Amino acid sequence: MSNTQLFPELETPQSVANEHAKKSAPLSYQLSPKTFDDYQGQQHLIAPGKPLRVWIEQDKLNSTILWGPPGVGKTALARLMALNTSADFVPMNAVMAKVQDIREAIKKGKANQTIGKKTIVFIDEIHRFNKAQQDALLPDLERGVITLVGATTENPFFSVNPSILSRVQLFELQPLNESDLKNVLDRALKTEALSELIPLEQEIESLILRQCHGDARRLINLLESVAITTEASGGKLSKENLKELIQQTGTLHSDDSHYDITSAFIKSVRGSDVDASLYWLARLLKGGEDPRFIARRLLILASEDIGNAQAQALPMAAAALQTVQFIGMPESKYTLSQVTIYLAQAPKSNAATVAITKALAYIDEGNIHAVPNHLRDSHHAGLKKIGRGEGYKYPHNYLGAKVDQEYWPGKTTFYSALPGKD
Repeated sequence: MSNTQLFPELETPQSVANEHAKKSAPLSYQLSPKTFDDYQGQQHLIAPGKPLRVWIEQDKLNSTILWGPPGVGKTALARLMALNTSADFVPMNAVMAKVQDIREAIKKGKANQTIGKKTIVFIDEIHRFNKAQQDALLPDLERGVITLVGATTENPFFSVNPSILSRVQLFELQPLNESDLKNVLDRALKTEALSELIPLEQEIESLILRQCHGDARRLINLLESVAITTEASGGKLSKENLKELIQQTGTLHSDDSHYDITSAFIKSVRGSDVDASLYWLARLLKGGEDPRFIARRLLILASEDIGNAQAQALPMAAAALQTVQFIGMPESKYTLSQVTIYLAQAPKSNAATVAITKALAYIDEGNIHAVPNHLRDSHHAGLKKIGRGEGYKYPHNYLGAKVDQEYWPGKTTFYSALPGKD
């Protein structure tokens, strides 16, 4: 796979057929940032003086993993690396890359090493590489033959081999805020492809920005759809037309209703209404919600609202989150349905939630007790010599593994078991 297949902007002028070809390129390509000033968002990473920007500007890039949700600029940031470093840049997509592509990249790295030139291998969707493919990069990564830059939407602590993670710097990219998206929109409206949309009504613009949820790629795709619809309708786009487009692209809720639907979902599960829970789950999925977000909320609920009334709820929810992270959509909907039904039907108890809330409030009131001497650490011989831990009674030496001794000087009760539940 050549550089130009993934990053067309790395082509030489001679390889571009004509100006018309540039103008007919996808809007995402036309808006690809060429400089840091063009790049939107991620100021915590690429503001002047930030380590990642310094690495790029000084041509001293280290191996890196870029982690974040879709449309936040991972590939765009890799493009900036390609355009602003002297290294030989070899991009590939993990979905399409073959063993031969990896071998050729390493071969190029070895050749460049002999002339003192760095080779950056960019692997988009690196989480799609299996363990063996990732491990194949290790020897040359360690020897400095290649500098690895990986991009992933998946949690790298689950999807990237620990041996790789220990040798790279991890940077987390965040969803774009509305100001960043507005800048992308303004740049897009300056292109010939969207010139017919100018001026864009304020109400239409606000609705578009609200529907993108920090995803610049979603914004660009929606704008392209808007342009086609506007042209077909004689240059006028109504709010109703836009809502239809939004529904077709899978964004059925705005930022506000996102929180409302999530709230309704959790409250339905807490209230043990299975059908309502499934309805709100379906609304979240149809709205394009990240299934990992849904699974995390269910994991919280398992402890907060069920607890020891059904202790299996927590490992069930944890397994669901792990499964969702591994398999992604669309199959994750089955896992989410299963765990939603299970948690909705489970007996409920918030005793654990109330207990830790009381304990934290007790400390906030200034009740900071010293650790009783018999409970203090005494694993080191020197500590025992000075009397640390003296008087501690080891419960397993007593009948039923229980023994009366003071474990703290307080007298407050934090935990109250619910009859028949905890």
